Amino acid sequence: MGNRASVQRVYADGRVGSPATHLLIDYESKFPRSFDAVFTAEGTKIKRVGPRAPNLNSVIERFLQSVRRESLDHFVVCGERHLQHLLREYLAHYNSDRPHQAKGNVPLQETDQEVPSIVPFPSCDVKCRKRLGGLLRHYYRAAA
Repeated sequence: MGNRASVQRVYADGRVGSPATHLLIDYESKFPRSFDAVFTAEGTKIKRVGPRAPNLNSVIERFLQSVRRESLDHFVVCGERHLQHLLREYLAHYNSDRPHQAKGNVPLQETDQEVPSIVPFPSCDVKCRKRLGGLLRHYYRAAA
């Protein structure tokens, strides 16, 4: 009766962080005004975005499409732990291995390997880092 769970950030790797301060939601009927009371009681500010801001969620929608197409569509998810494992592996691949066009086709997080702008030929040994049973692959040159 007196136990209330506080609203906290939950990261992709399962860590729980500091309390959430803001929440963006739209005017869809699945989020009624009574939904807001749970968050405002914890001190979270709610910002509703409407139909006049169609590009506000475009980045996250594109990311979710990538997650679904490149990873989740290839598996039958057998529970929450399995889904968390798939997402954790995909996020590691997305942030450290996958090239991003907006960053000049380099990964978001620089790895311990240098990213050459010109690949000389012949190249040295090429290694492959596999994730999710080989579904996600990243090829790189081994250090000489």
